[in-house]
Amino acid sequence: MLAFIGGTGLTRMDGLTVVARHQIDTEWGAPSAAVIEGELSGKKVLFLARHGDPHVLLPHQVNYRANMAALKQAGATEIVAVNAVGGITAGAPTAAIVVPDQIIDYTWGRDMTYFDKRVAPVVHVDFSWPFTASLRQRLLAALKQVGAHAIDGGCYGATQGPRLETAAEISRMERDGCDIVGMTGMPEAVLARELELPYAMLSLVVNPGAGKSDTEITMAEIEAVVHSGMGKVCEALKAL
Repeated sequence: MLAFIGGTGLTRMDGLTVVARHQIDTEWGAPSAAVIEGELSGKKVLFLARHGDPHVLLPHQVNYRANMAALKQAGATEIVAVNAVGGITAGAPTAAIVVPDQIIDYTWGRDMTYFDKRVAPVVHVDFSWPFTASLRQRLLAALKQVGAHAIDGGCYGATQGPRLETAAEISRMERDGCDIVGMTGMPEAVLARELELPYAMLSLVVNPGAGKSDTEITMAEIEAVVHSGMGKVCEALKAL
């Protein structure tokens, strides 16, 4: 069953007919919210609000292990994660939709593996290509179907948050090869890999990265882009 993880701006999913709400307790604790089982475009899907419902959890407070485990327990067989991100390169302007194919992880202190000594033997999963190629292509096709121009590929830089980055940090990330910046891509992506769940990301650029514009980044501007862009994102998820 296809599962969606909603980030900032997608706490609830328009058009989703709720069939059941699963309160799941996992070996790693409780997920951010109930796992919603519903129907979308005539298909059964799952939905989980990454930051809770209502939006209360900061990126570093999310129990990513519980979230991914809960989705798998509920029957997820593949996951598309939606993220609101900042744009770093000229190829990722505000309001663009990016389907990245790489990640650089700048986070720290997060529980990012199921294979710790308390639970299972140490396993080193291959993470050369963090997103599932076939699911990425289906997502790109769905975006094209609804008339949403999407950028195929790019590197997502995952930062700790909850503050936005400094201009120097964004400059460093650009030198490292990052095209967009967010706070929730890791460890979510690698946990999906450990659970052998195909995983792809749909990133809506809601603001320029620090130092990439002449003005300060404001929440009002971010919310305006989220409001205008999430409609097309939801259309693409329905098409998918």
